[in-house]
Amino acid sequence: MNTLALYDSVCNDLSGRVVSRYSTSFSIGIRALHPRFRRPIKAIYAYVRFADEIVDTFHAHDKRDLLERFRAETSRAMDERISLNPVLHSFQQTARSYGIGQELIGPFLDSMAMDLEQETHDTASFNNYIFGSAEVVGLMCLRVFCEGADVRYNALQPAAQRLGAAFQKVNFLRDIQDDHAALGRTYFPDIDVQHLDEKAKCKAEASIIADFQAALAGIKNLPKGSRFGVYVAYAYYLALFRKIQGLSAGRIMQERIRIGKRAKMRLLTTSFLRHSFNTL
Repeated sequence: MNTLALYDSVCNDLSGRVVSRYSTSFSIGIRALHPRFRRPIKAIYAYVRFADEIVDTFHAHDKRDLLERFRAETSRAMDERISLNPVLHSFQQTARSYGIGQELIGPFLDSMAMDLEQETHDTASFNNYIFGSAEVVGLMCLRVFCEGADVRYNALQPAAQRLGAAFQKVNFLRDIQDDHAALGRTYFPDIDVQHLDEKAKCKAEASIIADFQAALAGIKNLPKGSRFGVYVAYAYYLALFRKIQGLSAGRIMQERIRIGKRAKMRLLTTSFLRHSFNTL
């Protein structure tokens, strides 16, 4: 006889499949987490990935309607503790188990809605977007890692936000041409994408450097079982950023910069050694 536990397991497996198909980099980081953290972090990633797909990919459909339905279905899943959308079902379980509430879910969905309304940003709207699209995702993961320890969560909250911001800004810099050409968006304030120069590129990079520096102190103080996996993701994004930093503004406007498979494996090995010898 089938049970709800079987349905839960199927939904969790499908969320894991979303991670493996959409991001090999985050898959590596998640595998480096203690097993008890892998399922909930996969659920969070799959949830935010599906919301992002609505605003970035489903061009032949009414994106606003889809996103509002997704918001309503999220609320209903949280209230009823079940959803026939496997990703939503897996996410609501994680959210309820680890105290991820509307204070984090709402700003995330609000930032996704901004992508449907706003093509350029000033400093205020950019900061709001970064908070909702990236910083709160870092806080969702931190809720999982702290497992109800509110004192530790509050202490690590600023660093988690800065790490999420760093990841998102690196994505923006890597995808600056595609976001503008394919989606009509320019995220960084005061940057003319059609005439991107070294001065503007360096200004964007300076804020990313500051975010990475602030995030590392928090990573060092993460609970055991989460530190290595988060550091792996940090190391990957830092390597990607340094590669972008070493290229001209013209070059990043011509191609999407990547880290190859061999380089990722080297990063994993180096990260393991640094973590093992406490030299992060």
